Amino acid sequence: MKVTVASAFNPRANSIGFVRWLMAFMVIFSHAGPLAGFYGGKDLGTQFSTEQSVGGVAVAGFFFLSGFLITQSRLGKSSTARFFWRRVVRIMPAFWLTLIVTAFVLAPIAWMREAGSINGYFTAPVDSPLTYFVNNMFLVMNQPSIAEMGTTIPFYTMHGGFEWNGSAWTLGFEFAAYILVGILGMIGALRNRIVATAVALFIIFMATLQWLYISLEQAGPTFTDYRVLLLLAPFAFGILFALWGEKIPLDDRLAIAAITVAAYTYVRGGWLVVGQYLFLYFLMWFAIRVTLLKRWERFGDFSYGIYIIAWPLMQFAAYFNLQAYGWLVYHAVIVVGCHIYAFLSWHLIEKPAMSLKNWTPRWLAWTMRKIDPLFEPGRRLLARINFPTGTAPSEIPSLPLRQGPGGTS
Repeated sequence: MKVTVASAFNPRANSIGFVRWLMAFMVIFSHAGPLAGFYGGKDLGTQFSTEQSVGGVAVAGFFFLSGFLITQSRLGKSSTARFFWRRVVRIMPAFWLTLIVTAFVLAPIAWMREAGSINGYFTAPVDSPLTYFVNNMFLVMNQPSIAEMGTTIPFYTMHGGFEWNGSAWTLGFEFAAYILVGILGMIGALRNRIVATAVALFIIFMATLQWLYISLEQAGPTFTDYRVLLLLAPFAFGILFALWGEKIPLDDRLAIAAITVAAYTYVRGGWLVVGQYLFLYFLMWFAIRVTLLKRWERFGDFSYGIYIIAWPLMQFAAYFNLQAYGWLVYHAVIVVGCHIYAFLSWHLIEKPAMSLKNWTPRWLAWTMRKIDPLFEPGRRLLARINFPTGTAPSEIPSLPLRQGPGGTS
């Protein structure tokens, strides 16, 4: 009997939690370049790859697993309103906490370190700390800096800019991907693999054109920002794994070949066109096959908290010149600090927020009830298209709700 992703994947016995935790720290190690001056002031990985940093590789992994888990979730029994509500309660509260901690804990202390007192911080005429939360609360970082701070730390002196949370930009794209899956489910496209697959393949195809330096400006304003396809392509690849899991073989030899070729393309070229997808296959293979790490999250799912606090904490550390103590001390302090914060974030904010996942606000339920009938004609049309032989998405068991950065189910 052929072993496939669908037949081998056990939602309660896999290493996805460990993989997401590891990728969160890949982002930290990568960003230690521009934020602390290591690796010549550049992101780790760019010294031998012209296409992607180590942090970028990790973010692709986040989006791939997110696409897989989110699609599985949308194929479950929850309503459209509840699907979106679960996305909100998983990603928003922890992010809001990070904005508050940054503006009212980390930044004031850093200001006093630079200025000698708190005077002038809360009355700053430009990029006020009082507007930092409101301007960024909907996952778009409209105000990246606070009170024009940071002119003395490595990120500014080497790169001429400053952001209190330079990792948070990916969250807006992630939520946009959630909306895409939600709409596909609303119109019935996920119940028909022909249509859903066409959408996913279109995204990957457009991304391939982008990396082959073919202009996409005529395709519309959506494709003028290269980051859209940079992140949506691995997410779409995850959608394909959720839809066609029973057709995708899970083979040890294939996984070894995939990671070998992926590593070659990372160094020699072709990573974004081919290599990243081979790496993502290996990532899925590892998460399924290496079950020894299945209890990694027994104390909590810390990967999301680590991801969203790492950059602010690294910026904060730069004000105290932590990087001067060397690579090892710097990373040890950051790793411990991120874990402490993520532990508190999970147990005080994220886990309590997730306890509301089976409740839906009345206004959202009402809105979805009004919108949903508009898509009924489309659902009926899609239902007439013959479904390919094999296991239909509706027959694939849905997964329990969990998320790390770049991944919710």
